[in-house]
Amino acid sequence: MMLSRIAESLYWMARHLERVDNTARVLDINVVHMLEADENATEEMQWQPLLAIVNAEADYAQLYPDGRVTVQRVIHLLTQERTNPGCLYNSLKLARENARVVRDRISNAMWETLNQFWLETDKHLATTLPPWRAAEFYAFVHREVATFFGLSQSTMMRGQAYGFTALGSLLERADMTARILDVRYHLLLPNSTRVGSPLDYYQWGALLKSLSCFETYRRQYQGGIRPLEVVEFVVLDPNYPRSLTYCVDGMARALERVGYMPDNTAQAQLQALRTHLAAVSAEQILKQGLHEFLDEFLLQLATFGDALRADYFEAHLGETS
Repeated sequence: MMLSRIAESLYWMARHLERVDNTARVLDINVVHMLEADENATEEMQWQPLLAIVNAEADYAQLYPDGRVTVQRVIHLLTQERTNPGCLYNSLKLARENARVVRDRISNAMWETLNQFWLETDKHLATTLPPWRAAEFYAFVHREVATFFGLSQSTMMRGQAYGFTALGSLLERADMTARILDVRYHLLLPNSTRVGSPLDYYQWGALLKSLSCFETYRRQYQGGIRPLEVVEFVVLDPNYPRSLTYCVDGMARALERVGYMPDNTAQAQLQALRTHLAAVSAEQILKQGLHEFLDEFLLQLATFGDALRADYFEAHLGETS
């Protein structure tokens, strides 16, 4: 058994690091592809959705009272603005701090990789990150996060420590997948005049690339990009590592490794999430409303996170570290 503070640090180490990668992912796609966007699209039209995806609209309004949305401002806020607790810089700092607490529970290779990642990032972000240098930096972030989680797969014993690490990573990934799909789908769906156009293909492609599944999707679905199949793939496919179903199934396996507590509320909440995703088709999801379906999913996911904290992190899991 382990102390609740150790369990919580493992969970937040992985969750913050997953957030680092997700933040870099949505920024990277916008930076790389902003030149391909509709020539009539303003900077605000291109970059406002990112603020909604990461729930940073209030932070942006506080930092920039004039309300003008620009690429440089969004990159700064989401990457390195120290007053934004959810920015990439602060998330990585918290991941490292939590990893330091659990150094005896993770491998030396994991710690050394994360520590070096932090030192390099701190140096990279010592000055303002301009858009022309951002794509290179985000590619670096993707590699480092992938290296860390790859090492966790190959060096961690499959016990409680691994279970809490997986819970943090998968919960954060499910949250971001749902937010990306909700916001980008909402922006794409109303404009029926562009269906089938090069811009329409670009926009749907950007959604899939934000979730690192553009090539995988095209291999699985041969008829182009269709909303119904995007929803089927991103929400329901059990084999796609960023789908909601895959993440929830993975959290169930991780919770089994952790071990259930008496009167386990988290287990019940996770079962509610699995029920929400089970026995529903993509057609039914779109018929009832994708936004409503994802809203309910995010609410239940947050409830599960709260139950996890109450059951495991606010309770004593054992007397030895």
